[in-house]
Amino acid sequence: MTSRILHWADGAEFAGTSDRWADVTNPATGKVSGRLALADPDDAAQVIASAVQAQEAWAETSLARRTQVLFAFRELLNARRPELAQIITAEHGKVHSDSLGEIARGLEVVEFACGISHLLKGGHTEAASTGVDVHSKRVPLGVVGVISPFNFPAMVPMWFFPIAIAAGNSVVLKPSEKDPSASLWIAKLWKEAGLPDGVFNVLQGDKVAVDALLTSPDVASISFVGSTPIAEYVYRTASEHGKRVQALGGAKNHMLVLPDADLDLAADAAVSAGYGSAGERCMAISVLVAVDSIADDLVTRISERTRTLLIGDGAAGSEREADMGPLVTRAHRDRIAGLIGSGESAGAKLVIDGRSVSARGDEDGFWLGPTLFDHVSSEMEIYREEIFGPVLCVVRVPSYEAGVELINANAYGNGTAIFTNDGGAARRFEKDVEVGMIGVNVPVPVPVAYYSFGGWKRSLFGDTHAHGTEGVHFFTRGKVVTTRWIDPANRPAGGLDLGFPQNV
Repeated sequence: MTSRILHWADGAEFAGTSDRWADVTNPATGKVSGRLALADPDDAAQVIASAVQAQEAWAETSLARRTQVLFAFRELLNARRPELAQIITAEHGKVHSDSLGEIARGLEVVEFACGISHLLKGGHTEAASTGVDVHSKRVPLGVVGVISPFNFPAMVPMWFFPIAIAAGNSVVLKPSEKDPSASLWIAKLWKEAGLPDGVFNVLQGDKVAVDALLTSPDVASISFVGSTPIAEYVYRTASEHGKRVQALGGAKNHMLVLPDADLDLAADAAVSAGYGSAGERCMAISVLVAVDSIADDLVTRISERTRTLLIGDGAAGSEREADMGPLVTRAHRDRIAGLIGSGESAGAKLVIDGRSVSARGDEDGFWLGPTLFDHVSSEMEIYREEIFGPVLCVVRVPSYEAGVELINANAYGNGTAIFTNDGGAARRFEKDVEVGMIGVNVPVPVPVAYYSFGGWKRSLFGDTHAHGTEGVHFFTRGKVVTTRWIDPANRPAGGLDLGFPQNV
């Protein structure tokens, strides 16, 4: 039996008028688990209209009441996170503990948004000029669009919508077609938390749904996470239609290991950051940059650890939870297998070949094991391309300087890490490296919610990162009010004055 996965507007599911449907699969079995409604322009218009109708009343709702709804949502999400984790694992394939971790990081942003009242405070200046006061305020944008990727169906949307809703906006979420059910579960949770109908909406679909959000005159902003080519398209199209845009693109995250580093710690980190969630993370380490003198030793330690990993169905309840699950779709699995072949043909040393993995699970699952390449060069396709899978490439360099030069020459600038016991080298690395997020002995430096998330170069289009105070500013715009109240007893002399006002 397969379920129908529908849109959500006005506080309820609806199938829409389109006759287009897509299969949703369980990656661990390869079997179809659901049929997804793909929006046509009329369906998109109905969802956007729901958000428009609800937004003004929600913006006029007191901050106290908005905060109460946010707190209620937080409590429900925290209590029922195992339900959501099960949904994520069934459609994405990541192991159950990783799904729980995704929700925990998204929950941090919900908690941050619960304190929105402090961050929406304006400023006030009394007697800026004679008898004149000035104050500032931040007001919501209106209807905001969120277009999220398959790899984090709960966490990435939660980078955006808690802050947007807390600030008084209404939201239209367009989830990935590969794992869309989490979005509907979240929509129902918002309703249970007391959010008015129409403030949170879900538009299912493909490029038709995306283009409807990018071009609608009723949508004020777009928040996007995905590949760089699509991020460029989203940024260009939405900007041409007068929208505020934050489009987070692809990544090729490097981890530089210096000779003085704790190599056991570095090896553990490389395996965890390279193969966690099957490498389907925008912050995954995909390139390990090893200084020559410790490269052989480090590669040996990484390969030893990699061979111990259990690959299998990530659903909860097994006698031992798998370390890594399947890839999200068969097409994605086959693409990565092709890239492994490309690396082999280009002359990289294939230390561990994940194409021959023996997985614990259905033989029709989209399995690909951890893959380790050594002696990779920057000209190879496996170095240039964002693989987005469990492939770790080792590039050898003669020195710290050569490692930084390699990282800075890369087109992406999302995140990077350095492993060292030298505080001076770490401090220098912070200054030298040209990326948005840096880890020092931390392989996946995803910031906590009150700091911003975002990269540099071709990893970000737009000038605003996700969550933190940058997120608050993205989902609001400023107003400045200049006020003068006239005391009838001391009314100033009248008369016309065409000169430019002067502050006195």
